[in-house]
Amino acid sequence: MATAGGGAGHLKLLGAWPSPFVNRVRMALHLKGLEYENVEEDLTNKSDLLLASNPVHKLVPVLLHGDKPISESLVIVEYLDDAFPGAGQAVLPADPYERAVARFWAKYVDGKLHGMMVKALMGATEEERATATADALAAMDTLEGAFAECSGGKEFFAGDAPGYLDVALGGFIGWLRAWDKVGGVKLLDAGRAPRLATWAERFAALDVAKEVIPDPDHIAEFAKVLQARSAAAATSN
Repeated sequence: MATAGGGAGHLKLLGAWPSPFVNRVRMALHLKGLEYENVEEDLTNKSDLLLASNPVHKLVPVLLHGDKPISESLVIVEYLDDAFPGAGQAVLPADPYERAVARFWAKYVDGKLHGMMVKALMGATEEERATATADALAAMDTLEGAFAECSGGKEFFAGDAPGYLDVALGGFIGWLRAWDKVGGVKLLDAGRAPRLATWAERFAALDVAKEVIPDPDHIAEFAKVLQARSAAAATSN
């Protein structure tokens, strides 16, 4: 991997292994061939460094480039392309229209797919969780069509090689693979979304991704902890 250097150029990522947003940043760092220090945060006892680096949201991921903190995963991914234009491969498309399309779908992943997954996991009632699960499946159907549109019949959303939208959705692969254990429904279903299922297998096999994607069993265990905390909080209220 290329190095960003020490001192002012040192890269440090504050993250947590289950986070799809952290994992997409790690994938982008790997695509760029950049060396970085990976700091695992305890999200039940956040470090002073995290709280000082992201005082607005107090969330991971945060990338520290020297003493400069950058927050929000998609902002970080774009920053890496801007700050290290000669390192590894470009993550964002060079064409302005293709770049706009990739950004649109990345926001769809975060706003629609992730939003429905959270509701399906943490919803207060069975009906709310079932409705959110159906909406998450519909979002996957939409992304199946987006893959056909963006890939142009090639192997990745970005074409011949993975790019911005690949890492944006790629960060969720661990959760998508675990969803039958988490929510009782397959979100990444080869029968329903064959292009996405094939893409996920192909992307997950890449060196940039395979050491990052969490084990589905570990994700399922973590999800049960989140559900138990949510239920306890609801009861106490």
